[in-house]
Amino acid sequence: MPSQKLVNALVEQMNYEFESANIYLAMAAYCQAENWDGFANFLLVQTEEERFHGMKIFRYLNDIGERAMITGYDTPKNDFESILDCFESAYEHEKEVTKRIYALSDLALDERDHGTIHFLKWYINEQIEEEAMFDHIIVQLKRLNNDTNGMFLLDREFAARTFTPPQE
Repeated sequence: MPSQKLVNALVEQMNYEFESANIYLAMAAYCQAENWDGFANFLLVQTEEERFHGMKIFRYLNDIGERAMITGYDTPKNDFESILDCFESAYEHEKEVTKRIYALSDLALDERDHGTIHFLKWYINEQIEEEAMFDHIIVQLKRLNNDTNGMFLLDREFAARTFTPPQE
């Protein structure tokens, strides 16, 4: 049975995942306003992933007999200098998520809560993928250096991205 401290930390992370969805939604709105529909789609799919992450913790809390308390969050950044700036912000955000997941995992380890340790391994692996993905996109955007043909092709590629929830 997790301690109240660990339960509170899980609730905080769950709400941060929902806040992350809102952050990506704001980024998608920026891209849409700039007529980069593929980049917007990419970020809308990311929004769905973050909601999935939050709901995964929501279900875990219910499974261990705890209540998932929903809290509010700050207004996300809505304006960016460029698509590159937008994706650099996303990458920095994912690095913050990783720090939070690691701290949560450290707490579960300190408390020897093996169920939560096992549960959080999925998030640790997910964060490795998330950071690598955004880093890769930033490298691509920097290589393109606002080349309109390359940006068009990348935008078109991102328009095809979909979200398929992973098997649990």
